[in-house]
Amino acid sequence: MLIAWGTTAGAHGENTIGRDSASLGRAHVRVGTRTVDVERNWVEIHGLEPDTSYPYRIELNGKTAGQGTVRTYPLRATRLVFFVIGDYGSGGAPQRAIAGAMRREFDRRREANDPVRFILTVGDNIYADVNLGYLISGSGNQDKHWEAKFFQPYRELLRQIPFYPTLGNHDGNSSENRDDLAVYLDNFFFPENRPARWYTFSFGGLAQFFALDSTANTTAGHPSPAYAPYGDQSRWLAGELADSTAPWKIPYFHHPPFNAGPGHGASLAVLSHWVELFRKYGVRAVFTGHEHNFQVSESSDATGHIRYFVTGSGGQLRNGDVRPFMPKAHIEGWAPQYEFLVVEIEGGAMHVTPLSDSPVVVRDSAGKQIAMPVEIGLR
Repeated sequence: MLIAWGTTAGAHGENTIGRDSASLGRAHVRVGTRTVDVERNWVEIHGLEPDTSYPYRIELNGKTAGQGTVRTYPLRATRLVFFVIGDYGSGGAPQRAIAGAMRREFDRRREANDPVRFILTVGDNIYADVNLGYLISGSGNQDKHWEAKFFQPYRELLRQIPFYPTLGNHDGNSSENRDDLAVYLDNFFFPENRPARWYTFSFGGLAQFFALDSTANTTAGHPSPAYAPYGDQSRWLAGELADSTAPWKIPYFHHPPFNAGPGHGASLAVLSHWVELFRKYGVRAVFTGHEHNFQVSESSDATGHIRYFVTGSGGQLRNGDVRPFMPKAHIEGWAPQYEFLVVEIEGGAMHVTPLSDSPVVVRDSAGKQIAMPVEIGLR
């Protein structure tokens, strides 16, 4: 278990929350019956029992700084529930409404002993307050920008389950500030406690996840694609997919290979090498964002019989009727609503449901409503 704490109130951009943040003082951390004292603003606790709930408390300078309960992962699993959200970090009322819907669904499942284990993000984690190209402010390059756009909306979820993020174009100099990327890598914590633009993790032998970077964000120089066919990431992905023994192999990233719009085109041309790897190694579902609505692809020869999901309306929404473009884009269903996804895996079956603070209505290209959830099986 990794627990982190801090404040976004650092003056003049001071780093006061995240992996490399300046110490806020000696902390006394209690997890179950264990206690540990640390100077840094996070701690790892090892040797816990699998699939067990542990209460924790953090005391800082003699006062309670945070508390909650975390349930460890099982060694072997036949069931998994998780959320997926994208294009969310706006700080506005729609983001807060979706965050509230996520909290209610999380609580409902916890009370039914059907817990949500983690949240995947498909990019655009923090949006700028102002983005005029020559003038960008509030873009996430300082901790204080994260208060209203991340830590407050999801505070109750963050006390209990991890976020496993991926980068969007608004998380760096693809569309905003180069320094956004450094703060993203500091403020999120990643598997193996190592900042990473792409990474993998597994859950109970049931599913392996591949967090990918489909952006051109860079830490120096001009934007440059991280997804090149013969680049480090693509070579890494090919090796990891080839080695994976998990029944469910689940990639997730920002730019959708299949997309009917209305604001962005599909990224198939530049990500075809990834799409071919997914087909080759038996991927059945892929999660993306970028377009600010919900979409689900058909399962056909054109998509490699893989379901590609777009969930890019966690805090931003783009109106416009895309039904005339859906058949050519190989999109089966579409909903122009703020939403997030609930994904349930039970053995060889996956169910994917878009949820919101009101019913989500998914329609096909003819305007006919499509029943949810989307059901996917292993070959």
